[in-house]
This record gives sequence, structure tokens and C-alpha cells, in this order.
Amino acid sequence: MEFERQKKEKNPVLAICYDFDRTLTPDDMQAQGFIQSVGADVKEFWEASNALAKKSDMDNNLAYMYLMVQSSIGKFYLTRDALYDYGAKIKLYRGVKDWFSRLNAYGKELGVIVEHYVISSGLREMIEGTPIAKEFKKIYASAFCFDEKGVPVWPAQTINYTNKTQFLFRIEKGCLDINDHEGVNEYFEEDKLRVPLRNFVYLGDSETDIPCMKLVSSAGGHAVGVYDPRGNKEKVYALMKNNRIRYFAPADYSEGSELDLLLKAIIEKTAKFEELQDKHIRNLIQTRAYFAGKNQND
Repeated sequence: MEFERQKKEKNPVLAICYDFDRTLTPDDMQAQGFIQSVGADVKEFWEASNALAKKSDMDNNLAYMYLMVQSSIGKFYLTRDALYDYGAKIKLYRGVKDWFSRLNAYGKELGVIVEHYVISSGLREMIEGTPIAKEFKKIYASAFCFDEKGVPVWPAQTINYTNKTQFLFRIEKGCLDINDHEGVNEYFEEDKLRVPLRNFVYLGDSETDIPCMKLVSSAGGHAVGVYDPRGNKEKVYALMKNNRIRYFAPADYSEGSELDLLLKAIIEKTAKFEELQDKHIRNLIQTRAYFAGKNQND
């Protein structure tokens, strides 16, 4: 099977990757309408989900997906469209809706292509129902397999904190299809990578984001912790203390906010660094050509 792969761009690409729950929205997406609609208490729903996972030696995300299906029986018809509708009700942090176009435009001014990706343990169908779904080049999230009536019959994908990192490598190499196993494992010279990890930003809020944060930071990229402006900074302080993130800021995405200015500074750095990197590569090519010719003459 052949897969469509993204080619290296003429201009540098900055990939901004987002966790979703408590990063772009103040609460878990399931707790913003769905859990209430099945007559459950939010805290009790998650306790039941975690207990099921523990009892069955089950992935936590598979447990909540199973519980969503079971808890809706006899109450309403759970379908793909219903999940989209729940997604449409998700509350977003201040400034999120126009955040993407602002950063894209700023990047364009500086010759940087800004792309946005979601890597989330939440439900893809609910994220696709949000008004910002169209802003993402790719949404990687847990998902259902649906029958011809649009009813979930099996998990199609489950994403947890440990397997999130594979999607960073997919973006890095331009192999975005989750079934492109050969491409994601293929070796690329650094100058052939579509998006080197140094040109990644990962935004997350908690310890479940640590593997992605650590990978991005160790490669020279930018791991950013965000926190609810109305809450405390305990989680981001812990992430900072343990060298998981380089920066933290309130989850306020409005123009002129601390987070907005931080991302614009990262775009500026990307533009300048890649300009210098291009010069380095040109000088390296010239040097290799010189010594190759010298060896032939000798």
C-alpha cells in the first residue's frame, strides 16, 4: 500500500502540537455534557472508569471508551454525529478560536510555515466537532470504529501518554498516516527531515505529557506547560523542576498574552536559526566538494 507523504518545504516548518483536555479547554471533554447526559456524576464516572481499568488490567482510555458506550444504553442513541454534537459544546480557553490564524500569519511574515497538530487521549470524534477542528493539519486522538449506522462497535485507536511520541516522529518525517509503519521507521538524514524536532513546540498541562515534552526538549525543541489562569501552578512547577518543560504560561491564547508572545518569540527564533542552518549546510557542501576535488587531483 502506498501512502501520501508530506514533502520537505522550501521554507522551515514549525509544528505546534497540542494536548487537548486542560490545554485548549479547561476540563475533560467528556465532562462538558456527555457524562451529565447519562445521569452520572463526573467524579464518579472517572472513578468507575479507573476501577474498570484496574480490575480488567485494561488501558485507561479503552476503559473510558467502553464506559461511554455502556452508560448511554437505554438513555440515548450514541452515534458519531452525537459525539460531534458534544464536541461542539466544548468550552475553549480565551483566544483559542483566532489563535491559529494569528500565529500562521505571523509565521508567514517571517518565512516560517506554522502547522498545528493535536495529540490527545481524548476522543477524535468530539475534537472534530469543535469549531477549531479545521485548524489542525492532523488530529491524533483515541477514536471509535463505527458501523454503517454510525454506531460505535469497537475502538479504532487509543492514545495514551506513552505512545503519543510516535506521532512526533510521524510529523517529523511527514508520514502522517497511522498505518504508514514503514515510513515512520525509515531513516532520514537530518537535513531531509520535513520538520526537525528542534522545530517542534509541544503544549501540555500535566505528567501525561512528559514523554512528548522530554523528547521535544532533548532535541532542542520547545516544551511548554500551560495552566488554567484561575487555578494554581503546581503541575507546571513540578514539570519545570524536573526539566520536562522549558517554559510555562497561563492558558490564555488571546493576542498579546504571555503565551501569545512566547510562541511569537519561538517563531522568530525558528526563522533566524533555520537561516543560519541553511548557511551552515551550504558551507558544508562546498567544503565536501573542495576536498573531493582535491583528492581526485592528488
